Amino acid sequence: MVIETQLTAARRAAMTAAGLWHDRNLLDYLDAAVAAHPDKIAVTALDVATGGQRSCTYRQLDRLSRRVAAGLISMGVNSGDVVSMQLPNRIEYVVVHLACLRCGAVTNPLMPFFRHRELAFMLGLAESKLLVAPSRFRGFDYQPMIESLRGQLPALADYLLVGGDGEHSFEQRLIERRWEDSDAAPQPTHRVSSDDVIQILYTSGTTGEPKGVMHTSNTLLSGVPFFCRRLGLGADDVVLMASPLAHQTGFIYGMMTAIVLGAKLVLQDVWDPEVAGRLIQDEGVTYTMASTPFLADLTEEAGRGRSDFGSLRVFLSAGAPIPWSLVQAARQRLGAHVLSGWGMTENGCVSSTSPEDPEEKGVYTDGRAFEGMELRVVDDLKQAAPPDAVGRLEVRGAGNFVGYFKRPEYYAVDPDGWFDTGDLARMDAEGYIRITGRAKDIIIRGGENIPVVEIENLLFRHPAVRDVAIVGMPDPRLGERACAFVTLRTDQTLSFDDMAAYLEEQKVTRHYFPERLEVLTEMPRTASGKIQKFRLREMVRETPHAS
Repeated sequence: MVIETQLTAARRAAMTAAGLWHDRNLLDYLDAAVAAHPDKIAVTALDVATGGQRSCTYRQLDRLSRRVAAGLISMGVNSGDVVSMQLPNRIEYVVVHLACLRCGAVTNPLMPFFRHRELAFMLGLAESKLLVAPSRFRGFDYQPMIESLRGQLPALADYLLVGGDGEHSFEQRLIERRWEDSDAAPQPTHRVSSDDVIQILYTSGTTGEPKGVMHTSNTLLSGVPFFCRRLGLGADDVVLMASPLAHQTGFIYGMMTAIVLGAKLVLQDVWDPEVAGRLIQDEGVTYTMASTPFLADLTEEAGRGRSDFGSLRVFLSAGAPIPWSLVQAARQRLGAHVLSGWGMTENGCVSSTSPEDPEEKGVYTDGRAFEGMELRVVDDLKQAAPPDAVGRLEVRGAGNFVGYFKRPEYYAVDPDGWFDTGDLARMDAEGYIRITGRAKDIIIRGGENIPVVEIENLLFRHPAVRDVAIVGMPDPRLGERACAFVTLRTDQTLSFDDMAAYLEEQKVTRHYFPERLEVLTEMPRTASGKIQKFRLREMVRETPHAS
């Protein structure tokens, strides 16, 4: 399949001349790691069958990826074909992606919890030739679902199940046949270029229909060295990745970063803060990256004293602004640098704070742009906003994607290369940004903007509140009013009057008070941990008179 992108010769020339694109892919870094330390553990993951750990050295990872690549080619997977992976965080995930690079195929990561509706759309749009999924995960049997979908997916030639039996067994078809011992091992017909699309990753879906974001080796890898430099990461670090590899956090800043560094990657497939604490202690984890809920859970776990967190040096939280009270508590309990970052599926992690930042930057901002990336805040006329003024956040640089798969009309990049993120932010005179919300999250009550993120941060500090999100609800007189959704800590309660009294104590103007409170047992979230505010708005519309 020929994949059309919005990558231009001018952009390629500019990125190469600036020394930001190096025309390397992940296999080049794997080769370097194998040469430097072939017997070092590359990746270790929980073996769900035995309850123990399963590990793979760099030499074994190289051999397995070559074996699986030969197997894929023998199945008819060729250059430009899409291989969809609906796998949890397992060693097989890393192996299959490397194998796809070897045979020129495109990796399409999919979250394990997707079911018929999501898969029919995503596999159909991508024209996936092969789907790799678990046989069972979290009590769900994948084969009946996949079989029921095949009639709707003419491009899907086959599927393989990790832990499966018979003709669809991943192990029997790709692992057990030792192609390296045969002179007849199939060879790729095309060496993947650093400008070839190697990943189609659907957006998280916070606002509507997912779009397939296309990335190349150059766009995905360009920022990793700068990221590692700012965080102080090297080959001796141990990376814990509990965020899904089917999201850029896990894909780039877990799997790819570990291989680029030649470091050890520790995978956790089901989030459990107690298990994470044990992994940090037993594996000597030094760095991890995840969204705010993971940080909150791990901070609580550290307070229980069941594991030693002494090795953990850096926790980078991204995906949503971190309440400053959580940053302070996490730093105290974890004993690590707790950093804030911002990014998107379309461009990876664009900004972060650093361990050397002063308190006012490290706690109250989402950092400054990495080398090779630029950020700016603009007004409605796309003119640069003055320092500390709220406006639309735009980004350009080496990590920006090369288009939406089969949706070129959605490529919101202007002729100068600026991408409209849809986020609202303020930027100070030193280039540090703070995300203040999504453009669609603005609540205008009677002509006055409500500072949503600031009120959310205040409510987050309430001792009963575990998480909070504020959305607008239509009002015939004022246009909009604010509704606060909260989840509560164990054995805690919160009434509307409690909330109002608390905000009164915080000296908040009454104009900014939410005028409705809804208590949920769980927030609707994307795979990356972002709260799906569009679902909260739907709840408001469905029950307009609830209190």
